[in-house]
Amino acid sequence: MSAPRPTIRPAHPAIRPAHLTIRPAHPVIRPAHHTEASRLSALALHAKAHWGYSPAFMQACRAELTVSSEQIAQGIFVVAEIAQDVVGFYALLAAAPDEWELDALFVEPAWIRTGIGRRLLDHARIGAATAGATSLVIQADPNAAPFYLAAGALPNGMRPSASIANRLLPVFRLAL
Repeated sequence: MSAPRPTIRPAHPAIRPAHLTIRPAHPVIRPAHHTEASRLSALALHAKAHWGYSPAFMQACRAELTVSSEQIAQGIFVVAEIAQDVVGFYALLAAAPDEWELDALFVEPAWIRTGIGRRLLDHARIGAATAGATSLVIQADPNAAPFYLAAGALPNGMRPSASIANRLLPVFRLAL
C-alpha cells in the first residue's frame, strides 16, 4: 500500500513563483502593417472564441471580426507585440471631431490579464485625445465589460450586434 499523496493547492497569486507568471515588461506598441490583416483577423476570432461561444456563433461573427489590408491601410490599427509576435491590437475610428470610437480591441487569450489590453487601451486613449477627442465610445463584448469598467469607462446604453440578431451589446464612454 502506497502512502497517500499530499493535497497540492495552487499557490496564492502573491506567492506564485515569478517563472509561472507572465508579465511582459514592455510590449512593443506599433502601427499595424497592411500585410498583417490575416494575423489580426485570426487573433480577433481566437480572442472572441476564448469566451466559450459556440461554433455557430463564431461563424456568424466571422465577417465582422475579419480585418482587411485596406482597413489597416486606411485606418488606425495598432498592435502590441512580444518577442516579435503580435499578441493584441486595437482599431480607432473618428466618429466626430471630439468623439472617437474604439472599433476593436483584442488580446490573445494566453496574454489576457497580463496588462496587454490595458496598455493598448491607454495607447488608444492617448491617440484619440491627441487628435482632439474628449471621449472614446466603446461597444464591448459582455465578457469584456468588467475590463472597461475597471479602466474608468462608464455605461452608455446598449447597441444591436452587427452579427447576431436580437443581441444587444453594452456601450461605454471613456472621458479623455
